[in-house]
Amino acid sequence: MTADELATAVGTAAAHEMTSALNCIKHCLGQLSDEQIWWRSHPAMNSVGNLILHLCGNVRQWIAAGLGGGPDTRNRPVEFSERGPIPKDELLRGLKAVVAEAKSVLERQSARQLVEPRRIQGADITGLQAIFNSVPHFRGHTQEIIHITRLQLGDAYRLAWEPKTPEEGAPP
Repeated sequence: MTADELATAVGTAAAHEMTSALNCIKHCLGQLSDEQIWWRSHPAMNSVGNLILHLCGNVRQWIAAGLGGGPDTRNRPVEFSERGPIPKDELLRGLKAVVAEAKSVLERQSARQLVEPRRIQGADITGLQAIFNSVPHFRGHTQEIIHITRLQLGDAYRLAWEPKTPEEGAPP
């Protein structure tokens, strides 16, 4: 395997992880109303809507701009100060667009680009560091969105997946 083939494999795996997390977010949004998207368990906590805006900003800054060379137009304070109501369909369209752009950037990274230094959010980092920052960050906030959804819906929450075989963890 060449270095560029490994870079492609890393980028493809990162893109796959973002797609998987996006599907979890879509599953949650499908169960919440526009009003519930902006619910906060405490005034100092984030809503699902804020987390989606934050994910859009982070992925755009770290992957689309940081790795892809696009403009960095992020306004991080607005991601958290927004109180809605931005409809969930609009939020989802924006998130899907950013993830699609990020996947395109991730899947075309060369080995040289992955080790090349660049400046993101005021720090000098490599392309690999940008991936290992942004993708787990995306997954972490995805879990937070799942938690907020379950907190609001309780027993009405529909799981996206349940084990069907003992190998998957289903009871015998």
